[in-house]
Amino acid sequence: QVSVSESGGGSVKAGDSLKLSCVISGLNFPDASLAWFRQAPGEQELVAAISPDGTSTYYADFPQGRFHIFRDNARNILYLQMGNLKPEDAGFYYCAAEPAVRLLTKASEYRRWGQGTRVIVSS
Repeated sequence: QVSVSESGGGSVKAGDSLKLSCVISGLNFPDASLAWFRQAPGEQELVAAISPDGTSTYYADFPQGRFHIFRDNARNILYLQMGNLKPEDAGFYYCAAEPAVRLLTKASEYRRWGQGTRVIVSS
């Protein structure tokens, strides 16, 4: 059984940093595309994605270089380092995983999801 569990969210002030973590078990982690999504009205909005081997990444426009996605294939953990946070970055952030040979960027391509971790950014 696949388990996806996020942590690291919290309430911070604008300009602060947060590091989200996602522990995944029950699938072959090094063979999975991984991603962070954010809940937007009516959809899951991609924040960032990373290829199975970690060599390729993809970011949405809104982080504008402030976020960094990376993975530890030895420990089965996905991370999202968020810097210089802005109030508009707030929301529920979800980790997603899917066995794949390449980086996946669409929410519909991911079948394994966590419960989400909340990020609150005050101005």
